[in-house]
Amino acid sequence: MAAFDVSVIGELNLDIIFYGLPQELVLERELLANDLSITLGSSSAIFAHNLACLGNKVGFSSTTGSDPFAQICMKRLAESGVDLSHVRQLSGKTTGLSVILSQRKQRYILTYPGTMFEMSERDLDLAYVFSAKHLHVSSYFLHKALRPQLINIFRKAKEAGLTTSLDTNDDPEDRWSSEIQPLLKYTDILLPNEREACKLAQANEVERAADALSQKVPILVIKRGSQGAMARVAKQKYVAFPPVVDVADPVGAGDSFDAGFIHEFIRGSKTEDCLKFGNIAAALSVTRAGGTEAFRDAQHREAFLRTHSTGSAQRATPTNC
Repeated sequence: MAAFDVSVIGELNLDIIFYGLPQELVLERELLANDLSITLGSSSAIFAHNLACLGNKVGFSSTTGSDPFAQICMKRLAESGVDLSHVRQLSGKTTGLSVILSQRKQRYILTYPGTMFEMSERDLDLAYVFSAKHLHVSSYFLHKALRPQLINIFRKAKEAGLTTSLDTNDDPEDRWSSEIQPLLKYTDILLPNEREACKLAQANEVERAADALSQKVPILVIKRGSQGAMARVAKQKYVAFPPVVDVADPVGAGDSFDAGFIHEFIRGSKTEDCLKFGNIAAALSVTRAGGTEAFRDAQHREAFLRTHSTGSAQRATPTNC
């Protein structure tokens, strides 16, 4: 019996989000925001948090610094029920931090990586990592020390009987190195957005990217924001659209989609049902500021899922978040 439904290897940091900034950010001017949110950030942590809030057992492997940011992150993630027994605190180091400047439907994202760049395989207990049904990794390009070792980790995970998923997120250097390509051999589900898919495939439009990437992984899922999501399983194509909601904040929507998709995937659901619930989870996320706040509000979360979900997605109402 697996100890966890999903094991997550990834980064752990806070998000500071400014809202209501002027449309033009002028140098040497004091620019005022009309609102502020300090919340759990990082793709891996948002994914783990929201997956746990959907009723899954989640183990989290990461590193933090020895600072107040780490304490806030750990407290917030622990409240969701995620197991943090294998998060290592690196003495004298600084936890990463992202500052997000919202500009209507778009945003600037400024990240100090901190211990994200330092975590490597020596910081991981692979017996713990593999004591799950499924392994998920986000933010491939932010794991500078871990990146060369992920191929070996994914290969061992597959040998141990786990399924695997990868959300690359953005490459801050915009290089999109070919070093990631061998990792796809051991990846069951690849979860980029449109831009990331095109960059990974070196294609100039999403359909061509889907054609190329679907030949490299068993399940390709491309997130398209308000246009929903598409999946390719071999030559079979699936498309699903999100419910219409009032958007408070798009931060964390992609990570929440991942949580919804994997929630259904590990239950053996059909690809089209995984897509549908991924969209529902993403739509839930955007109804509150920050990537986890809508999931933290249990009454709001459960009412939203009752309204929009069917099947196993509706039955998975947690008590620990």
